Amino acid sequence: MNREPGNREPTNRRTEPTNREPGTGNPRTSRSPPLWYKVLNVTNHAEPIHAHAIADIRFIRETMERAAAFTAVPGWGGVVMGVSACLTAAIAGRPDDSARWIGIWLGDAALAAGVAVVAAARKARRSGVLLSSAPAVKFGLAYAPPLAAGVVLTVVFAATGLGTRLPACWLLLYGTAVATGGAFSVRVVPIMGLCFMALGTAAFVAPPALGHWFMAAGFGGLHIAFGLVIAKRYGG
Repeated sequence: MNREPGNREPTNRRTEPTNREPGTGNPRTSRSPPLWYKVLNVTNHAEPIHAHAIADIRFIRETMERAAAFTAVPGWGGVVMGVSACLTAAIAGRPDDSARWIGIWLGDAALAAGVAVVAAARKARRSGVLLSSAPAVKFGLAYAPPLAAGVVLTVVFAATGLGTRLPACWLLLYGTAVATGGAFSVRVVPIMGLCFMALGTAAFVAPPALGHWFMAAGFGGLHIAFGLVIAKRYGG
């Protein structure tokens, strides 16, 4: 059968849509979001640069403070000292002018001093801090004078019948020693000293018969509480 030129046979075939770019024949790709959207999206999710800078500055400052501070103040040693003081308060009882009462507390003070020295030496050796370093020497020089004053006043109070006021005297002067020495240590140490000083001041105002409770609260409770903080935050 002959077909006339220019006539096409009709067809029922449906033209299938193609997934190709017109004019190129390349596969059509999903359209990416515009550039401004990407910029805003990154800006919204990125952490500001100044936040990193502040964190770096804080880290550098804390590192320099620790390098210039005596960090071997014993935390667990303080806890042991606190437990010993609580037991001593129960054994000694109410303060009086007797040599027995004063002797019991002086014995506990000697025990506490030994515990503090041993614990500080072990912590310093473990953390690589020399007890002969400049921060350690400054700590000792600031810590010793109030304790020396406490020794003198202990003799004076005992000789003049003021033995019942020794708890307030000891708490106040020990707190002064910790606060002044703590100026060359980590921040929590002078705070502990100020708490001892406040407790000693309150003991001077309170009736003398309550002195042993103040001793238990100060040399016992404060040592345990701050000792745990120091042990947790400053490595033992």
